[in-house]
Amino acid sequence: MTRNYPAPPSLPRSFSNHFYLEDEALIDEVQVADDDYSYSEFENVIIRRSFLEKVTLQRTKLIRFEASNTVFKNCDFSNLDWIGGSFHQVIFENCKLTGCNFAESYLRDCQFKDCVINFGSFSNTNLKNVAFENCQLTDSEFYEVTWKHLFLVNNQFDNSNWMRTNLKGLDFTQNQFSKIAFSMEQLSGLKVTAYQALIIAAGLGLEITE
Repeated sequence: MTRNYPAPPSLPRSFSNHFYLEDEALIDEVQVADDDYSYSEFENVIIRRSFLEKVTLQRTKLIRFEASNTVFKNCDFSNLDWIGGSFHQVIFENCKLTGCNFAESYLRDCQFKDCVINFGSFSNTNLKNVAFENCQLTDSEFYEVTWKHLFLVNNQFDNSNWMRTNLKGLDFTQNQFSKIAFSMEQLSGLKVTAYQALIIAAGLGLEITE
């Protein structure tokens, strides 16, 4: 395992199946599938040591949301708003997160695997030990992100925005993009392939001749 790769969730040996989403809900050691709470708004929800599968929260707003030691699998969180949320040792696996808003959230030891996160926002987030693997992140926002140990493997970042994010030490070589936005003053130390460097240079307005 790569050093500083996100620590996996610590899950209980057995779960309850009692799950009900409401204001001030504390959801602990629960396994649930096929619930739908779309087009709702909840405050102060805490989920921990739980496994949620095929849960739908389309266009839902979660205010002051916390999740820890939890797996979300095959869930549909399209256009979910959990601005300022807290996520610790959480896995999103094969989830639909199109338009999902993580802005101003804190994520530590989190993994996004095989997810669709097109138009998703991670602007002004604090990411520590976070991995994105095999994800679609077209038109995503990583504006002014603070990060440490960010792992990017086999993702699609077409037209994503990384403006005002320090890129020193970040490795993009295993990812794909045909257009991407970086701040010129933050490019030092970014690791890219020769082909990616040409794309970035063109995006900055440089005229490249043979």
